[in-house]
Amino acid sequence: MFFDKPIHNLTFQDIVQFCRRELPEGKQLDYKYMLPKNHEKFAKTIASFANSMGGTIIVGVQDDKNDKPKPPFSGIPYHEKIRNSIEDIIQVYIDPIVFVDINICINEHGDRMFIVINIPQSNLTPHLVGKSKRAYIRTGQSSRPETIVHPEKLPWLLDHRRKSERLRHILYDKAESHFENYLKTMNLSAEGQTVCAASIMPLYPEEPLTNYKDLPQIIKTSSARAPYGVMADPEFPLQPVQDGAAVISNKRGVYRMTEFNAYGLAMSKQIITQEEMVNGHVVKTIRIERLAQMLTLFMLTARKFLTQLSFGGPLYFRFKINNTRALRALLGKQQATVLEDYLRMDRNLSLAELDTKLQDILENILHETAWSLGLQTDEAEIRALLKSYLAEAE
Repeated sequence: MFFDKPIHNLTFQDIVQFCRRELPEGKQLDYKYMLPKNHEKFAKTIASFANSMGGTIIVGVQDDKNDKPKPPFSGIPYHEKIRNSIEDIIQVYIDPIVFVDINICINEHGDRMFIVINIPQSNLTPHLVGKSKRAYIRTGQSSRPETIVHPEKLPWLLDHRRKSERLRHILYDKAESHFENYLKTMNLSAEGQTVCAASIMPLYPEEPLTNYKDLPQIIKTSSARAPYGVMADPEFPLQPVQDGAAVISNKRGVYRMTEFNAYGLAMSKQIITQEEMVNGHVVKTIRIERLAQMLTLFMLTARKFLTQLSFGGPLYFRFKINNTRALRALLGKQQATVLEDYLRMDRNLSLAELDTKLQDILENILHETAWSLGLQTDEAEIRALLKSYLAEAE
């Protein structure tokens, strides 16, 4: 993702402005002046992105000797069947097929265009090209932007994905531990407490997506806020951690840690229950409205964060709540006693889905959460709740 809006909302002028930034070709960006006549070579570029970290191809842009866009930025003559041609190349030359997003950006006169092709990092690797069934990966080097992975080394590509999965688990576990470690420094403990954690990160992390030194500014501009709260509250100082930084707040006795990592991890973790008097007894209560507020702010913040990191590959989302048994769950006037010991949900998402389907995603997660906590709530009630929270957030 190199743009500040979904790919299907890009205009001809957006591409012109992007080219004026003079970003060079690299591991996740490629310029083509025309659709190459050598279709297998074009397929090689697409497959190499899918086999690596994903990327974007912009057709209609010449590049100079430094691999930067070369003016004039006027695109190429409009051809109404260009989308079909690209899809045919993918189907004919790449196995298994790579699913891409294509936007044809046409000028105001309707006679010239840019073609933006977004190739996500794939979980179906290796993608093989041509009759020879060769696999390629993207290097980002100007002399050899793609390099071949020989058949006898294909297990390396598969193992590369497994190494990424192991790295994902390591990053997640380290971030999980930081909240408990912080509480210990305050002579507090999360033992027996109901802790809610939401996290999102690349499904296959490989390398840092930014320098950890740049994270403070990225966090500042990513943090979502609303009348009901702030995700990474700037009133509290950043706490450096390995490859990342955390914002730890304790407003009104509510402890929350929101961590951001240079590899693309965003995690928010907090104690979610409140003690309330019910018939003369103190009862621990979990409110769906409060969960909805937390999830809304977290997802908006994660979306901004990943957009700034220009990551367009598949994402791994996890939402979990521990120590839930016997809690009193509330949503409006509804209440229930929770039977589950804990709740956990995992989703594979994409940044494009967070851009275009965020409310649907939140509705699905929150309705399943309410159901798991014993509440048979109306989907329309969840929808109205989230719509109001999203409208208030920025």
